[in-house]
Order: sequence, then C-alpha cells, then structure tokens
Amino acid sequence: MQPTARDAVSASPDTDAVPVPDGPAARGPRARTAAGYLRYGAAKAGGAAVSLLAVLVTGFFLFRLIPGDPVKTMTGGRPVSAAQLAEYRREFGLDLPVWEQFTDYCRKALTGDLGTSYQFRTPVVDKIGEALPNTLLLTGTAFVLYTALGMFLGTRSAWRHGRLGDRLNTGLALVLYSVPSFWLGLLAIIVFGVGLGPVPGLFPTGGMETGGKEGFAYVLDVAHHLVLPVLTLVAVEYGQTLLVTRSALLDEMGSDYLTTARAKGLRDDLVRRRHAVPNALLPTVTLVFVNLGRTVAGVILVETVFSWPGLGGLFYQALSVPDLPLVQGLFLFFASAVIIMNTLADLVYPLLDPRVGR
Repeated sequence: MQPTARDAVSASPDTDAVPVPDGPAARGPRARTAAGYLRYGAAKAGGAAVSLLAVLVTGFFLFRLIPGDPVKTMTGGRPVSAAQLAEYRREFGLDLPVWEQFTDYCRKALTGDLGTSYQFRTPVVDKIGEALPNTLLLTGTAFVLYTALGMFLGTRSAWRHGRLGDRLNTGLALVLYSVPSFWLGLLAIIVFGVGLGPVPGLFPTGGMETGGKEGFAYVLDVAHHLVLPVLTLVAVEYGQTLLVTRSALLDEMGSDYLTTARAKGLRDDLVRRRHAVPNALLPTVTLVFVNLGRTVAGVILVETVFSWPGLGGLFYQALSVPDLPLVQGLFLFFASAVIIMNTLADLVYPLLDPRVGR
C-alpha cells in the first residue's frame, strides 16, 4: 500500500507536523454554505410549526367568545323541544366539556379533519375546496395586476424621484392605500354598477355569473362580473407594492456600484434593470409572498360587498351563525396560508442575498 501524505508528514522527523483538514471545513465553502442554509431552513420551519400550533389554539377559543347559540340559530327560530336541542348538541359534540372539545378538535385537525359544518352538514374541508377556486380566480387576477403595476410604477417613481410624476404616483398610492376596501367597493358599485346621473351602470353589482350561459359566453360573463371586485382590489393594494419598491430602490440608488456602472457608459435604463432593481428586490419579495398568502386566504370584505362566492364570503356567512367548525377551519386555513408564504419568503432570502442566514 502506498503511504499517504498524512503518513509521510508524521513519519518524517525533520518536518514539522502539518495538520490535515478534516470534517465539514475540508469540504470547502460550498459545503459550509449548504449546511448553514439547512440549519437556517430548519429554524424557520420550526418557527412556522410553532406559529401554526398557536393559531390552532387561538382559533378554537377565540370564536367561542362570539355571542349566540349555534344550535338555536340552526333551527331558524322554529319551535324546538328541549330534547331536540339536546340531541343537536350531542350530535355536534357541544355537550362535552370545553377541554374535551379542544383535544378532539386538535386531534382531528392534525389529521386533516376540520369537522362538519353546522349549517351545511358537510365536511369543512369540502366547503373550503368548493369555494377556493372562486377566491383564487378573483384574488389571483388582482394579485398579478397590482403586483406588476406597483413594481412598475414604484421603479419609475424612484428613478425619477422628486419630479411631478413621482409626486402624483406617490400621492395617489397613499390615498388609495388608506381607503377602506369595502368603502371603495361600495363606491364602485354606485358609480359603475348602478350608474350615477347620466352615466349608466356598466357592470354587475354582485355574484360570479348571470346563469344560463355556457362555453365562451360563460367565460365572458364571469369576466364581466370580475371587473369591479378586481378593480377595487387593485386600487387598494397596488399602492403598498409601489411604496415598498420605491423605498427599497431609493436606498440602492446612492450605492457605489451604480456610480461605477454609469461611469462605464451604461444607459440609465440598463443600470436600473440590470443592477439597481435586482438588488432592491428583498423587501418587495417579502411583500409579494405575504400577498400570495392573502391571495389564498381571500379578501373577506371585498368578497362580501360583491357577493362573490369565495372563501371570504363563506367566512362572513359562517360568522353570522356562528358555524364554529367552519369558522375555525377557515381561520386555520387563512393563517396557514400566510405563515407558509412567509416561511417560503424567508427560505428565498439567502438565494437572493447570501448574507442572510449566516
């Protein structure tokens, strides 16, 4: 067997012992970076799990503070005997002690069983599955539009900050971002739905479809119903993306590397697209992922105002009973979507900026 370098060094009496690297450090910076990223990801995943557990506990006890008897509400005011009310409570487990209801709820939730809706008499998971595509259609369309619009206008405003266009864009974004979404939705219904003065109503005031249409006519009908709620969401939400993008880009504009890029003769447009904007994306990425979580969760007020049959409208309907399993299930679903998207944003950070997570 040929002697190794380690053996040769240790066998030579005239040579100082040279330590041979071993372990993770010997595998180079790439291995150390991968190990650090795994530790960083594990810490973020653990934090997300703790947050989900806190949501599970909070959701159970919070909605039991809502006044009203769900069993009496389900009877619709009809005269019902005490024996029938007791039977209803036994059927839905409301006759059990609160701690026993809580342990049963947690056990089922961890296996994906969110219970059975009081008013619909169907599994909560099925009701969420029915309403989710409608919510994704509405809020997903709005998300794409307001994210693209906010990033475009935010970039333009930052690059030309202090000019008239920047002041107008920023002022309008601040005003619309401060307006309650339900108020803006009602205003849109009055102006563009019902009509104002000589201006006739152009769009439906509620619902997702007129009914009785098929094929391409059905697609056009749904798109027609989408206009006002999407317009409301875009008007309210694009301002936040604009302001965050503008602020992040303004922080980058004084950096030395941009001065160097201009000194090399690069056009301003090229400097902005290739250098400034990519390095200013970190805060915007956070906002995009948070908004993605809200997209999955739906927008309760806007869906309620426009009678859109999505998760937001379903949540409002469940609160009015109160339908405890449905409210708890939707609350857990909404919070989980936001927590998961925040965690994904944290995992993307080190890929955009290697300094994060060290």
